[in-house]
Amino acid sequence: MGTLVYDPFFREVPAFFGVSLEELFEIKHPTTWIEYERGEIDELEMQARYFQDGRSFDLEALKRCMREHYRWLPGMAGLVRELGQGSSSLHALSNYPEWFDLIDEKLGLSDQLDGAFLSWRIGVRKPDPEIYRYAADKLGVDPGHCLFVDDVEGNCEGARAVGMQAVRFAGAAQLRSHLVDLGLLA
Repeated sequence: MGTLVYDPFFREVPAFFGVSLEELFEIKHPTTWIEYERGEIDELEMQARYFQDGRSFDLEALKRCMREHYRWLPGMAGLVRELGQGSSSLHALSNYPEWFDLIDEKLGLSDQLDGAFLSWRIGVRKPDPEIYRYAADKLGVDPGHCLFVDDVEGNCEGARAVGMQAVRFAGAAQLRSHLVDLGLLA
C-alpha cells in the first residue's frame, strides 16, 4: 500500500464513516488495526473493537468500498511487469491483513509478483527488523542482496538495519531512475 497500490484509508475510508481523517484517528481504537495486521485478532474481532466507543459498522460495505478504490499507482503496473521480465525476484512485504487478497483479486498482484510476505501471516509488522530477516531467510538470500522499496522512511530504516538496500518510494519515475542506476533496468 502506498508503493504499488493506492491506499483508500486516507480518503475513502473516512468518507465511508462520514468523518474527516483527523476525526477517524480520534475515534478509532489505537491498536486494533495493528493487531489485525499482525494476525493477533480476526476480522470479526477487529470489527467489534475498531471504534473506541464500540459502535458497529457494515464490514462487508467497508470491504466493498476499499476494493472499489484499490488501483495501481501511476506507472507501477508497467514497472512491475518490466522488472518481472528480468532476472530479479519480486515480492511484496506488506503490513496488511488478510484483505491483501482483495487487492490481489482486483489487480492480479500474484500474477505479477513472485510472492508476498504479509504481516498477518508472519505476526510481525514493518519496521520490526524481524520481518525483513524473515523474508530474506525464506528467500534463502543474504539481506544485502535485497532491495527494499517503501513509501515510509521508517520502514526503509528497518530494512537498512538488517543490511538491505532501501529506497523511499516517491513515484514510478523516481524508482525507475534508481533501478537503472543499480543496473536492474536498462
